[in-house]
Amino acid sequence: MLTTKTIGWKAASSMEEPRTQGQRWVLSTREDTLDAVCKVAGTANRWISIFTPDLEEGIYDQDQFLDVAKRLVLAKRYARIRVLISEPHRLVRNGHRFVTLGRRLNTYIEFRNVHEDFRDHREAFLIADKTALLYRVDARRWEGIADTYEPAVAARYLKLFDEIWDMSQVEQELRELRI
Repeated sequence: MLTTKTIGWKAASSMEEPRTQGQRWVLSTREDTLDAVCKVAGTANRWISIFTPDLEEGIYDQDQFLDVAKRLVLAKRYARIRVLISEPHRLVRNGHRFVTLGRRLNTYIEFRNVHEDFRDHREAFLIADKTALLYRVDARRWEGIADTYEPAVAARYLKLFDEIWDMSQVEQELRELRI
């Protein structure tokens, strides 16, 4: 069960004002991460940006996330989901339900293969609009933090995401192969 924690992205001072917006969680398990991914993505009104090694099995292929993604792109024709994948060969080999959804809704969901200059990034994150964020420092581990209202931190990671996105290539294998 995901529990709400009151820790900050940086050391909190005792003089800090109480939070009036958003919800923050500390993640430690796959179940925590799945729940937080769905909650953070569920706050999106315009776009979701995902940086992942391989669309972690057990997260982005689960009904809960797929429902959130479909609801966003089908309810708002201007909505977009952008996904940067650093190890797409695993998806092509194993198949993935989100990739299948993305191929059906390719006007709204786009996959790119992370440019080689950025493949050594170990982190994984999801950004909803410019305000909500889920961040894991090591994509191979489930530990991380999520927040539904942290615009300053979300903007910082969105800037990194956009930089990598602009240098990266469209992942044709995920669009063309029958997975």
